[in-house]
Amino acid sequence: MQLLTSLTLKENELTKLAESLAIQNKKGIYLLEGNLASGKTTLIKAIAEYLGSTSLVTSPTFLIKQEYDHQIYHYDIYQKDLQSLLELGFLEEIEKEGWHFVEWGDEKLAKILQEVGISFTTIKILPQKDEREYQIYV
Repeated sequence: MQLLTSLTLKENELTKLAESLAIQNKKGIYLLEGNLASGKTTLIKAIAEYLGSTSLVTSPTFLIKQEYDHQIYHYDIYQKDLQSLLELGFLEEIEKEGWHFVEWGDEKLAKILQEVGISFTTIKILPQKDEREYQIYV
C-alpha cells in the first residue's frame, strides 16, 4: 500500500475529499479504517451528498449493506465473519460498477482483494480534536 495523499479536515470540509474523488471519477472500492465513531459513515454521507444522492445515509450495521442512488453501496462488516461474507457472494457484489464503501475493511479483506486482482483504495480515518486526518492509500 502506498500513501497517495493525506488531508486534515473538519466535518464541514468533507466536500473537499468528496470532490477530490469525484474529479478523478474514482468509482470503485474504498476500504474505510477507523476506530468506533471516527466518522466513517459521516464521510460516506458527505460523498453521497456531493455526488447528488438524496438518499438517507445510515450505517448498515445490522444489514451489512445499504444501497443508495447514484450507484453508491455502503457496507459495514464490523465483527462479520469474512469467510461467510465471501461465500454469500461479497466479492461479486463489490465488483458491480459503482462507489463501494466498506466500513471496517481491514488488512484481511485487502489481502483477499489483492489475491483475486480487485483494485481498491484504503482510507484511514484518524480523529484529532475537532478534525479528522484522512490518509488515502492505493
